[in-house]
Amino acid sequence: MHGWIQKLWKSRISSSAPREQEAKVTELISNSASSSSPSLSTSPAKPPQPGLSSLPRWRRKYDVLVCHSAEHRDINEASRLVSFLEASPRSLRCFLMQRDACPGGAISTELCQAVQDSHLRALLITPDFLRDDWCQYMMHQVLSEGPMSNRIIPLVQDLSHSEYPPELRFYYYINLGGDRASGYARVTMTVLKYFEDLDKNEKTLEEQHGQP
Repeated sequence: MHGWIQKLWKSRISSSAPREQEAKVTELISNSASSSSPSLSTSPAKPPQPGLSSLPRWRRKYDVLVCHSAEHRDINEASRLVSFLEASPRSLRCFLMQRDACPGGAISTELCQAVQDSHLRALLITPDFLRDDWCQYMMHQVLSEGPMSNRIIPLVQDLSHSEYPPELRFYYYINLGGDRASGYARVTMTVLKYFEDLDKNEKTLEEQHGQP
């Protein structure tokens, strides 16, 4: 775990240097996904997505928690995904450990709090993720908070189907190894569908209890 903390600290320092280059990469990915998926159109005439303005969404601080290993390439992938999700018109609220954790706070405490404060938990599962004991802890922590629920989004990269964690065998995963833009778009649609269903369930409960 000490090595993971060192890598996390180094990533915070190094991630601020190439911001201009990272912004260009993010813009290319975002534009590609927006043009390839009608559901992500930036047209001002498009009505807002159902659920994004609903009260249940704002009961938690974050829409998506992204868990990943401390390896540089996994940090970069998680950062690209978060940049995509947070960009307009999606404007989702994400928690990224090396960016949003409180300085001086215990990593385990920060993670557990982020899990509690997040609607959905995206796991970036790579070979480095599976080799990292800390990532295993993160995965089991997320599972303990919502086993067999629709709040976990497994994301697989550079991993064969046989290597997929048995703990997640009942969850369909999104493969980021091919068309990255398509994978990001699927993550977005999964999040939007979750909030749409959450809003519908809330309204159904209100009707059952006779609330206006």
